[in-house]
Amino acid sequence: MKKNRRNLLVLIGTSLSIGCIFSVLENLASGAMDSILPEVKGLGEIRRPGTITLLSSNGKIIQKQGPVTRERIGDQTIPIILKKAFIASEDRRFYKHNGVDVWGISRALIKNLIKGSVQEGGSTITQQLARTIFLSQDRTLARKVKEAALAYKIERQLSKDKILEQYLDNVYLGSGAYGVADAAWIYFSKKPEVLSLSEAALIAGLPPAPSLYSPLVNPRKALKRRSIVLNRMQMAGFIDPLEAKTANQEPLNLKPAVPKYYNSAAPFFTSWVEKEIPKVLTKEQIELGGLKIVTSLNLDWQKEAEKAIRNYSPGETEGSLVSIEPNTGLIKVMVGGKNFRDTQFNRATQALRSPGSTFKLFPYLAALRYGLIPEDKIIDTPICWYGYCPKNFNNKYMGEVTLSESLKHSLNTVSVQLLAKVGFKNVIDIANKLGIGNKRKLGRYYPLAIGAYEQTLLEMTSAYAAITNRGIFIKPMAFQEIRGPNNNILWSLKKHGNKGNRAVSQDIADTMNWMLQEVVRSGTGIAATLKNRPVAGKTGTSEGGRDLWFIGSIPQLTTGVWFGHDDNRETKSGSGEAAWVWKKFMSEIESNLQIINFPRKPSKYINRAPKSGILITPSKGPKPSLGNRN
Repeated sequence: MKKNRRNLLVLIGTSLSIGCIFSVLENLASGAMDSILPEVKGLGEIRRPGTITLLSSNGKIIQKQGPVTRERIGDQTIPIILKKAFIASEDRRFYKHNGVDVWGISRALIKNLIKGSVQEGGSTITQQLARTIFLSQDRTLARKVKEAALAYKIERQLSKDKILEQYLDNVYLGSGAYGVADAAWIYFSKKPEVLSLSEAALIAGLPPAPSLYSPLVNPRKALKRRSIVLNRMQMAGFIDPLEAKTANQEPLNLKPAVPKYYNSAAPFFTSWVEKEIPKVLTKEQIELGGLKIVTSLNLDWQKEAEKAIRNYSPGETEGSLVSIEPNTGLIKVMVGGKNFRDTQFNRATQALRSPGSTFKLFPYLAALRYGLIPEDKIIDTPICWYGYCPKNFNNKYMGEVTLSESLKHSLNTVSVQLLAKVGFKNVIDIANKLGIGNKRKLGRYYPLAIGAYEQTLLEMTSAYAAITNRGIFIKPMAFQEIRGPNNNILWSLKKHGNKGNRAVSQDIADTMNWMLQEVVRSGTGIAATLKNRPVAGKTGTSEGGRDLWFIGSIPQLTTGVWFGHDDNRETKSGSGEAAWVWKKFMSEIESNLQIINFPRKPSKYINRAPKSGILITPSKGPKPSLGNRN
């Protein structure tokens, strides 16, 4: 009796020891295997290669690019019928296995051998999730082994409900639908929670061959797959025969819709941003994908700008609008035309147009730097320069006027005189420092003073923004922050952004801002006046009214507006129209901006009395050199 009891105790002890050893070995093997496999706890944050999400400055989605799930669903909002449909169709023993279903594989193998073709797959939902997120679709033994190992790891670290949620959010379901929320929208224009039984079954039947079974591509095959899913749901006890029969008799009732966030909410802006991304990220970072880019765009302002250009453009002209935050260089608004669908040509960044009198900013800045002051008086009179004879609007000449008055009334002859006084080099130097003439060199001839050289609206607006920023030029920027697939910061404005370069002194910039305010108070820019708020700006009209410009600023925002025809024909209008549209746009957004005054005009940086009767004749000006570029 004692011997039997002793033997029993030895047997129990030996069994426990062996069990412990196997348990330890299993844990060691699992730990070793887990250490070489991808981390799965942050599964919801993992994104596919090549995917980019573009966000506005306050986090609103502008667009999702690449093979990305455009709308996700939480476990609490997944309809029970949708869960049951996928479990019945893809993994009926989902809640019984630990990642790999040996019984399921055996059953599928036997069925496929009997039928002589592949009728049923053996991969579990967990395996499919592992393959979708971490692996390729290659049909190799190595991939299947990794898939199984990953499935076991996922099952150890995540709950069944979490696994099912991630699967339903990421599985490809054809026609650009990644996840059930996308599929419900693309095929039925519905949210997942309001799908009917027949609609849920149809979507659940798509994973084995989503492109082949898509109802938008092959409706008959989609119906056949739906029937198979309904039959499996009935066999699993999820629905009764009457429900299955009724759902099976329903027509497809498709109501196709474009995937959410597939089209950009600001297409001119995002098409430009795509070209800017390679300037701040490496090719490898872009290809890896999973990028979340917080852009500079204010989406609410963008909508107001689009309406202003679309509704108020003079005649049949095209138009563009750009807004820049002067102290950061961030582009808050970019409209490149009336309708992106009609033409993708971005008139804010691609259209080279004569800036007209907006270019006068540079000879006037050069004159201030040279030593002239706003009160100096210059003679406005017809005069020719080596065969070039500039004319004022309507051939009106004012005689002796102050420098400030000449800008206020946009007198062409004075602008050319200033160019002659300070020299081509000084005007071109200031233009270069303000971002103008670096890509396309400026020629040394007199029409330069009144906008003979074509520029883009973005370039001219950024130059004016630098003056609003008290002389510091910051290259226009579209990004605030870029995060990678693991939510790691790849680029940030604070760390990597351009801090700017001083283009002109603070005193000169402040003096220029005062003169530009006079243009709006009582000059050519009066149509841009805002109630109870200072505005500094300049109009511009090219020869024959082919281009209509206004670039105006409040201390926190510089906005440029352009109108014209793509074929460069005359608009038969004036730049006051552009100033008025600027006002319409600003009136819609100014409530979001505090009323701030510009700095006062400096009074001590040049300590002398104003000069009178200044007239710069051809004998005092440099000879033009058409072939010589800066």
